[in-house]
Amino acid sequence: MAIRREVPGIRPYDGPAGGWGALRATTQAIRLQMDSVKAPITLMRTNQPDGFDCPGCAWPDKEHKSTFQFCENGAKAVTWEATSKRVRPEFFESNTVSSLLQRSDFELEDMGRLTHPLVYDRATDTYRAVDWGVAFARIGEVLRGLSPDQVDFYTSGRASNEAAYLFQLFAREYGTNNFPDCSNMCHEPTSVGLPQSIGIGKGTVSLEDFDSCELIIAIGHNPGTNHPRMMGTLHEAARRNVPIIVFNPLRERALERFADPQNWLEMATYGSTRIASTYYQVDAGGDAAALKGIMKALLAMDADRGDVLDRDFIAAHTEGFNAFAADLAATTWEDIEKASGLTRADLEQVADLYAKSNATIVTYGMGVTQHSKGTANVRLIADLLFLRGNFGKPGAGICPLRGHSNVQGNRTVGITEKPTDSFLKQIEDVLGFKPPQTHGHDAVKTMQAMIDGTAKALICLGGNFAVALPDSEQAFPAMAKLDLSVHIGTKLNRSHLLVAKETYLLPCLGRTELDVQASGPQSVTVEDSMSMVHASAGKLTPASEELRSEPSIVAGMANATLPNSKVPWLDLVADYDKIRDLIEKTVPGFENFNARIRTPGGFRLPLPPTERKWPTPTGKAMFSVYGGVKEDADVLGGENVLRLMTIRSHDQYNTTIYALDDRYRGVFGRRDVLFMHEDDMAARGLEHGDLVDIETIVTGRQLRLKKITAIAYANIARGSVAAYYPEANVLVPIDFIDKESGTPSYKSIPVRVLRSEVT
Repeated sequence: MAIRREVPGIRPYDGPAGGWGALRATTQAIRLQMDSVKAPITLMRTNQPDGFDCPGCAWPDKEHKSTFQFCENGAKAVTWEATSKRVRPEFFESNTVSSLLQRSDFELEDMGRLTHPLVYDRATDTYRAVDWGVAFARIGEVLRGLSPDQVDFYTSGRASNEAAYLFQLFAREYGTNNFPDCSNMCHEPTSVGLPQSIGIGKGTVSLEDFDSCELIIAIGHNPGTNHPRMMGTLHEAARRNVPIIVFNPLRERALERFADPQNWLEMATYGSTRIASTYYQVDAGGDAAALKGIMKALLAMDADRGDVLDRDFIAAHTEGFNAFAADLAATTWEDIEKASGLTRADLEQVADLYAKSNATIVTYGMGVTQHSKGTANVRLIADLLFLRGNFGKPGAGICPLRGHSNVQGNRTVGITEKPTDSFLKQIEDVLGFKPPQTHGHDAVKTMQAMIDGTAKALICLGGNFAVALPDSEQAFPAMAKLDLSVHIGTKLNRSHLLVAKETYLLPCLGRTELDVQASGPQSVTVEDSMSMVHASAGKLTPASEELRSEPSIVAGMANATLPNSKVPWLDLVADYDKIRDLIEKTVPGFENFNARIRTPGGFRLPLPPTERKWPTPTGKAMFSVYGGVKEDADVLGGENVLRLMTIRSHDQYNTTIYALDDRYRGVFGRRDVLFMHEDDMAARGLEHGDLVDIETIVTGRQLRLKKITAIAYANIARGSVAAYYPEANVLVPIDFIDKESGTPSYKSIPVRVLRSEVT
């Protein structure tokens, strides 16, 4: 047997997810970022009733019973924000923007917290301090000189409900519905697909449902990294012998075995709990075929036995079943197997387990949504649940896994380019101005407008806009075409350095910091992935006296831009209760908002499908028809074509990179790798450690990522390859999207992998 060469930074990691490895990583994050005395106190306030909501994932908290309610990646998010490192104005005296662009994304954010408002000085190619009032006045002056259609307002998921609500008021009174936001790049297929199926674009399960479910089907997500507090829930379910069936092209360690750091016995014995009872490595892009295979098998079982489908539920609560069933009958097993990479026997086994469960939850993440048919994928999951009546009963339902804390809340309070008529009417009735009625830009349309020069200004409430988007070869230069860019944030990132004719960096308070306004200390609110709304109040001394809260910054810009505004901006910011009063008057479900958030744990927003009520045009849940499996089989099975997924490392959250390790996948100190199955490498004459170029094959332009180290990775489906996001975004064409939702197809890009030329 040939001896595999050693590749720097690549070595096996045999430990479970969580456990001692997680504790060591947490300790290291504290040591590198925070004062060792303040850190434990700060972390103990995470996700507590009188503390702050974790700035990481959106998974809910369970009754605050444990001593600590944070996980490894939550601790990283907190220490990253609460770092003792600072980027003061004098830093830029010796660091030009051009020189900073040569730094890595990790290095840029690791420099620390921004302390003063800054404006770009083109003459010196540096940022310099600017007075808040001067910045607001100039931003307002530029915006008043532009058409509202030329301006885009971007929102990151970390913004609070109060900040997001003011942001959408600002833009709408200014005159635009151009609201690109991070949802456009991740769960927009959920926001588009689920309303078509069940009438609402949110999940229907609660944490209590996981206590009573009989089966969990997990599709296209990696909870150990991207929604890590979920691991406690899966750990509990696995330990009470609930089958957990996983579909994912990569075998992720957290879905294989997990050691709960709060379980003293597992920690003391170096033990762990098996999570997935069965693991199916579906091909990237093969989710629709796999789901149709399961459902085709269910219908065959019902035809044979007559007791598989919930016929009463289907008759009373759904429409479209006959067309749905006819499409399944017309779909061949040959195409299903070819497109999914799984066998008929595999999918029939899943159907059998599903048929035995009286209460099933399906969880899914961006492995489902970030495809050219992402919306269809979401609807197929709803179809699967309809077949056995898995809505509106304990232990059952659909569970989309929103990543960032409050990304769902932003949408609830109005961050959408496609507002409903009723919401706009409420804004007009309560605030006294008529919002624009035409739909605006999503994230991809915003970038396309920037590329062609029709967009003139970009206002960013957090985030790393250009880096998060695909096609960086076009996206990065497009930022320079703008007349104005404004970035509200806590740390320096690459988008801040892609300067427009005028660029402002406005530093804000973090989730962990004390927010004091004219009426005293303030709290904000967030909505988790299960529609629970609760308060969050930071306690740390702000990183600088110059910092302002996100609501305050938004109000300052709006007040300077709209001299005849109908909105009392400064009065609202003096007391956030007044912002919540407006939310209550304009957004359904927020009755008695201020009173209810003062109850520990907050309250749950209405979810009609949990009562088997369907706010669709027909008043029924709607089956869908997906006829593209043969097309998927032909495209995905093309000669010499591999399917590239962009993935996050374990030391990463969205575009934020905490460190250069990905320990569960055995990568340390580097990110320039391509995960490949050994058979795919052998078919191309490649060996572990070879340098390769990755070339996209779905566009007329040549998109290529050069000199990436190919590593043999047994835990990936044959035919699928993976590289890190955002570095691999250069391979995702800006127009390679799900046509229904506009979400880029980060998870199934047809590529060829070629040996790099020797230079």
